[in-house]
Amino acid sequence: MLPAVGMAGARYTVTKYIYAAPDVALPFGVGSCSCAAKSRWIGYVAVASSREARRLGRRDILVSFRGTVTGSEWLANFMSALAPARFDPADPRPDVRVESGFLSLYTSDDLSGKFTCGSCRNQLLSEVTRLMSKYKDDDVSITLAGHSMGSSLAILLGYDLAELGLNRDARGGAVPITVFSFGGPRVGNLEFKNRCDELGVKVLRVANARDPVTKMPGVVFNERARVLGGRFELPWSKTCYTHVGVEVALDFFKASDVACVHDLDAYINHLLKSYPRYDDDDHDVGDDDVATLGVSGSAAGAPSLPTTMESWRWQMAAMCAAELLQALGI
Repeated sequence: MLPAVGMAGARYTVTKYIYAAPDVALPFGVGSCSCAAKSRWIGYVAVASSREARRLGRRDILVSFRGTVTGSEWLANFMSALAPARFDPADPRPDVRVESGFLSLYTSDDLSGKFTCGSCRNQLLSEVTRLMSKYKDDDVSITLAGHSMGSSLAILLGYDLAELGLNRDARGGAVPITVFSFGGPRVGNLEFKNRCDELGVKVLRVANARDPVTKMPGVVFNERARVLGGRFELPWSKTCYTHVGVEVALDFFKASDVACVHDLDAYINHLLKSYPRYDDDDHDVGDDDVATLGVSGSAAGAPSLPTTMESWRWQMAAMCAAELLQALGI
């Protein structure tokens, strides 16, 4: 797939692996998840080789995050409470709020784990700062990418770097920060989106219209909570979740594999199918894959669509109810 998007000769060197330890409490105040205290590999930092830097015209620092795996990470995805980010101690900006589960994963530390090395945030800021210093004489760019929960961490990191001014080069200029999000949920409120825009953090969101994760949190109260074409806001609009950046919309579904709607491989394959020069017989879309079309029927032997989607309906209903209670202060 890489040759199809012009990256056949790409050369990056991994400089650091990143670990995270989410401190996420179980619902109803039961306590913390038993798996939450363990540090787990969450992604890596890489830098473009000299050969690749010459091709790009800049030294690219890349941070890549994996998607959701553990139970505590899925719980972090489903949390809907907003919390102030407060990344800059000199200017905490309490109105800039992000999803508490993602914030916990980004900032929590595991003091007893095998790979104890500070919070995910501290590891990332330290390594990116080191690389910025090492290549201070080069033109540098920062590229962040992630799938699902990983896209949320990528957006948080992009905002964090820009808010702290860590994306400044030796000449005082702003190093461009670009985030590529695949199947990512909403991360923060309207003030968070506006601040990312002010800081120049560019976000490209690749989202499947049938992927429920891209509609969370904020299934009920989100950036659409406005009236009269957006000229007026409802009283709670600024506390609603809001997507950041520009969306690249995909529309695909596979009746024999409902989970494909959130699968990264399916995202990449369908994105490349939309690329004008992409022509690879090894990645043909099957008859039960539906792109930019309605879904009808099911593959032979596959469960009916109402059956396979029943559990999702209950989950979405529960999240809607939780968000309504939160908005009403109950």
